Amino acid sequence: MKYEVRGNELPVVICYLESGESMITERGSMSWMSPNMKMETTSNGGIGKALGRMFAGEAIFQNRYTAMGGNGMIAFASSFPGQIRPWEIRPGNEVIVQKTGFLAAEESVELSVFFQKKLGAGFFGGEGFIMQRLSGHGMAFLEFDGHVVEYNLQPGQQIVVDTGYLAAMDVTCSMEIKSVPGLKNMVFGGEGIFNTVITGPGRVWLQTMPLSGVAEQILKFLPPSK
Repeated sequence: MKYEVRGNELPVVICYLESGESMITERGSMSWMSPNMKMETTSNGGIGKALGRMFAGEAIFQNRYTAMGGNGMIAFASSFPGQIRPWEIRPGNEVIVQKTGFLAAEESVELSVFFQKKLGAGFFGGEGFIMQRLSGHGMAFLEFDGHVVEYNLQPGQQIVVDTGYLAAMDVTCSMEIKSVPGLKNMVFGGEGIFNTVITGPGRVWLQTMPLSGVAEQILKFLPPSK
């Protein structure tokens, strides 16, 4: 498979498949394609994996697109201003990504739910609690909100991230959701009551404009419901 990413603030990835090659994506992610691309809706791994995707905030079913009778073309556009990042998934190069970050991938890439270990804090941690794990082998395409900043954490090195700004991290990193210390800080600080603490070793990708933050700002300008 060959591909190219076009666009700046609202990018699109255009994939060129050889005959018989397939890609998977969430429902509604396809933007345009050649007429010989065959679509099939599938649970892709059975009901267990489908339910896992549901818990991760993704669609229960996925769409598989296969080039039939010759080479094919299919495009997947970003759903929000930001970046599309190609990611070569292979053993030793797996990734944990935010629940809305998966755009599309070759069929050999596997998606599973990734739970933050400490469930007590996790149930109140919002977007930082449940993420997706991409494993297997093949090319995957991730979409991040806004600009992306990368950090390479050393063993034991930590970074504290406001919930929602974590886009992706290496599987070698660990994460923990912690409450903001002090009742006054929680109530009057304006930064929420939970933060995500990421511990190295491994790379961390942070996004500057999470969709949840944008929605929160828009709500401030909407008239109250009657």
